[in-house]
Amino acid sequence: MAFNHLPAGVHDALAPLSVTPVTHSVPMAKNHRSEGSPTDPAARPTPGAVLDRLASGPSRAARITHTEHLPPRAGRHAVWPDRIRPEVIAAVQACGIEHPWAHQALAAEHALDGDSVVIATGTASGKSLAYLMPTLSTLLDGSEAANGRGATALYLAPTKALAADQRRAVRELARPLGTAVRPAVYDGDTPVEEREWVRQYANYVLTNPDMLHRGILPSHPRWSSFLRALKYVIVDECHTYRGVFGSHVAQVLRRLRRLCARYGASPVFLLASATAAEPSVAAGRLTGLPVVEVADDASPRGELVFALWEPPLTELHGERGAPVRRTATAETADLLTDLTLQGVRSVAFVRSRRGAELISVITQERLAEIDRPLARRVAAYRGGYLPEERRALERALHSGELLGLAATTALELGVDVSGLDAVLIAGYPGTRASLWQQAGRAGRTGQGALAVLVARDDPLDTFLVHHPEALFDQPVESTVLDPDNPYVLAPHLCAAAAELPLTDDDIQLFGPACADLLPQLEAAKLLRRRTRAWHWTRRERVADLTDLRGEGGRPVQVVEAGTGRLLGTVDEAASHTAVHEGAVHLHQGRTYLVRSLDLDDSVALVEQANPPYTTVARDTTAISVLETDVTVPWGDGRLCYGSVEVTNQVVSFLRRRVITGEVLGETKLDLPPRTLRTRAVWWTVTEDQLDEARINPEILGGALHAAEHASIGMLPLFATCDRWDIGGVSIPLHPDTLLPTVFVYDGHPGGAGFAERAFHTARAWLTATREAIASCECDAGCPSCIQSPKCGNGNDPLHKRGAVRLLTVLLKGAPEENPEERPEERPQEKTEAS
Repeated sequence: MAFNHLPAGVHDALAPLSVTPVTHSVPMAKNHRSEGSPTDPAARPTPGAVLDRLASGPSRAARITHTEHLPPRAGRHAVWPDRIRPEVIAAVQACGIEHPWAHQALAAEHALDGDSVVIATGTASGKSLAYLMPTLSTLLDGSEAANGRGATALYLAPTKALAADQRRAVRELARPLGTAVRPAVYDGDTPVEEREWVRQYANYVLTNPDMLHRGILPSHPRWSSFLRALKYVIVDECHTYRGVFGSHVAQVLRRLRRLCARYGASPVFLLASATAAEPSVAAGRLTGLPVVEVADDASPRGELVFALWEPPLTELHGERGAPVRRTATAETADLLTDLTLQGVRSVAFVRSRRGAELISVITQERLAEIDRPLARRVAAYRGGYLPEERRALERALHSGELLGLAATTALELGVDVSGLDAVLIAGYPGTRASLWQQAGRAGRTGQGALAVLVARDDPLDTFLVHHPEALFDQPVESTVLDPDNPYVLAPHLCAAAAELPLTDDDIQLFGPACADLLPQLEAAKLLRRRTRAWHWTRRERVADLTDLRGEGGRPVQVVEAGTGRLLGTVDEAASHTAVHEGAVHLHQGRTYLVRSLDLDDSVALVEQANPPYTTVARDTTAISVLETDVTVPWGDGRLCYGSVEVTNQVVSFLRRRVITGEVLGETKLDLPPRTLRTRAVWWTVTEDQLDEARINPEILGGALHAAEHASIGMLPLFATCDRWDIGGVSIPLHPDTLLPTVFVYDGHPGGAGFAERAFHTARAWLTATREAIASCECDAGCPSCIQSPKCGNGNDPLHKRGAVRLLTVLLKGAPEENPEERPEERPQEKTEAS
């Protein structure tokens, strides 16, 4: 029997939402402080004072396990670069900025010199101005050209919200420059009648990588005048381009560079990120160009008080009788309610769409009992909303009409929400980069700010709130991406050939794997070689071969059955778990039941209802080894890395009572299996090692299963991934290894680099996994150590002590150094590559 742990899907542990907590003793951190230095003490409470009020309720103070105080920092000014147009300087000064910070001036100088540059300074450090100074100056120069359209610039954002926000900022800044700067958003929400104007007249186009891939590059003849004049490509929030998504974007940028060269342009790339490790290296891998790094942050910073908050244990018991902590969802809703009552402008970040809706609903209900008008000043913000709904929420947040917001990461990136006082983070967001990005949403005008990480009942969250040094004394993670992944590269080679026939000269641009893939694509009849070039041979849109975000397939539309009204969309990859028949679906505070899911037409029909339960999908997973690239001896055991095939099927769903989490019943589902070819790391143990660890056959499955769960939970500490990006399988006797084996695999076709990172950090990763299990206070295993919210086997069987003994024996044989061998060239399957 295999025990599996599948990536993707919505399996939030929702219960209990409202319970009486059991007080438990957690020592206060010695460096807990309440001082602050707000910009306007009369108008704003200090962040320390706000935290003190949050901690003043019954048993509240004991929930704070650590408080970190980041002191304020003074800024360092510089003179304006002499090549910046005086009109641009005057426009910036009219906005109240008398002089640039030193890092802004340095980045602008590099850009004007023609150097691609990455600005890697903190949140709210003025990165936008650093790239806008040279860009606006160049556009102004171009507007005075005697012929042609003048210079152009392209801005890329990972989200539509960020692009729309940046357009507002550019319009405001460039207003004194008249028609010399003509910014326009070009994305899926842009009306058809506006698109032609953007192509012909806009000289500062704001879009996203998806639209560049699907709309601009395939139609490059219609964009020829824009591309011919392209001087700058701005890549904002570049740290988000990681894993499969980052690998796709890297190839899209290479396609853009190729077409620009065709029209005689060689644009300079300006990249920006508040949270990047080795920024010049990461930016170079993303763009394929040498990139200069500007990372010395000269901007001032208000103080930040950052608290780690662990919800208390409750009197309830979960699966297999395990003790249960109060959910981060319920705890965050309480804190958001308290902050709203204090008049503290706040955003609560939550990992799932359902969680954002729940926190909003619970907060509104509790506020309505005290002050009904105040309840209308709290809302949810997430992906899947219709464009007009997103825009309305963004306007309300900017205006201050909204006082509290429960948001997914759709609001994490760069959207200017100046004036926020506090940020709540419901569960570790998966990486330190995201953690600091979310915490940085507050205090963006230089005032003091409060950030609170509310731990989920999860191995990694529990580890972090009791090991604050892992958050505050470590740099952000290195960006993991693999542009040479054949599952990524192959469709982009087809897209490039459809844009312009591919020649031998293009092989260097697209990377060394290109030479091996082109003959395979020709054999698959996707490309045809004529004379000295490869051509796209099919009639269908080549852009449909790939989804940049690794989601695959077209989104499933969620439609209200009685009215035909489109409520929103769900990614195809999540549809089997999120909108299966009988699923509970939340949308803007309303509850719906899914009546049917039509996978052929990508439509889920729902009807409004108010069931007293939530739903959780169950699945089964099998895994087979396709190719073992590297094997490293760990004593008698083995650590391996290679290619695998994973077959998963959602087979049923559970109905859980909302308040208690009690299982009310299980319903079978008839959904097709899905197959995934990807990359994995796995380890095996021998009979002798099992004897040494005192693992008998009765507990072997539970020990492996528990180790698998905990290792998946801990991997985000070592790779830039979320636990939902990866999956796992454990089996007492695997048919390919003929030994007890634990697999951890990337949840994306062809891999995303996470399993490779796990392989190279295996000793530290599995040591932290063992420590997280062993240090948990529970007796037999709980969500804080070995239980998983997305386990397809209902967290059965699990054996906590067996997992600790097994990992102890395995780690005894681990090499002192992490394996330095790089994985060999991965196998190239012709059919999958296409």
